[in-house]
Amino acid sequence: MLIKRLWVTTIIFMGAFAGTSSLAADSNAPRPSKDCSLVSGVSSSYSARGSVKLPFPPIQLDIQTPYEPTLFPSGGLNYVIYELHFQNYTDKPLTLQKLEIVDSSKEHGATIAEFNGLQLYERLLPIGSNKIDGDHPLQGGKRAVAFICLAFDDTQPAPEKLSHRVLVGDSLAEGPTIGIRHTKLKVLAPPVMGTDWVADNSPSLNSHHRTGIFIAGGRAYISRRFALDWKQIKQDEMYSGDARDVRSYYSYGQSVFAVADATVASAKDGFPDNVPRTAAGFTTALPLTMENVAGNSIVLELGDEQFAYYAHLKPGSVRVVTGDRVRRGDLLGQIGNSGDARWPHLHFQVATTPDILASEGVPFLIDSYRARDEDGAWQIRNREYPLGDITLELGTEASTAAK
Repeated sequence: MLIKRLWVTTIIFMGAFAGTSSLAADSNAPRPSKDCSLVSGVSSSYSARGSVKLPFPPIQLDIQTPYEPTLFPSGGLNYVIYELHFQNYTDKPLTLQKLEIVDSSKEHGATIAEFNGLQLYERLLPIGSNKIDGDHPLQGGKRAVAFICLAFDDTQPAPEKLSHRVLVGDSLAEGPTIGIRHTKLKVLAPPVMGTDWVADNSPSLNSHHRTGIFIAGGRAYISRRFALDWKQIKQDEMYSGDARDVRSYYSYGQSVFAVADATVASAKDGFPDNVPRTAAGFTTALPLTMENVAGNSIVLELGDEQFAYYAHLKPGSVRVVTGDRVRRGDLLGQIGNSGDARWPHLHFQVATTPDILASEGVPFLIDSYRARDEDGAWQIRNREYPLGDITLELGTEASTAAK
């Protein structure tokens, strides 16, 4: 599922920009992460609204963004990640044909991204039905969620606000206007140190974190929207030896550290490790409950209603208790395989409450690290979120080289 001491920094990332098609064609230009669309710098004034009239009564398609997004930097681009919830409030099917995303900070609005046909359907998660595409409309009373990721480069400022239009059959439905600078971005120290780390399960359409809508406390959340599974991988393997022995895994027993000066909001220990998943199957050591789903865990209160969550720690390794004050870089515990964990790793997320599931996941920045690109070259990255399941080196050497 989760050094040198410096004071924690908080920023609101305002210096984000929209991309251009010319730079997108440049082989040296940053490439967007998987399932993210690079926004064209030359936005189009054409839209479905120019050729389709708004009907009366309006299309009874409710369009909402339950939690407004925040622009964040990663790998030379700036990203905005959010969801659109579509609810059919009629008893008749609605065929969703195209989604337009509009820069509504401009006087007349301009389309900056659009998703047609398969581009739209592959981003839709049906709720209460098996499939949505051109042959399978959104049925009456049903809901679907679109997972949106937009990437901007440094040639044009990103909009302050976005709005949405959906072509439904031969009519148009208009959705919400949202801001994209909702939350203060925390600049954090890395939660692990050393080499051969992979920040796995970062946001993509294939990530159970990204698409993990979960009902808790009577409402739907995506607490794991920006969660990362920190794993040590060597020669493309997680372990050496017996796959059913947690001690065979490179991540197991590795130290985890405080990402900021903070108060311990919660600390749990005493849950056993699971036997790792293999072809023989997998069963957790204990039946899962809301109390033990994270296993041995630590939650740090970062301020500004943000909480850092460390999950699946090693039994007996938790070194803090609720109410303790910790300093950035302090040793907190060790990686284990407790709770809902199939292999040893650190599940780490920042969210709006200390509850691992009843909260909204928000982006965060790591102050400095080295990342290996697709060509095998290493790059120093400062104050970025590690998007894209990339291999990282974290620690004092990367921090020193960045200064």
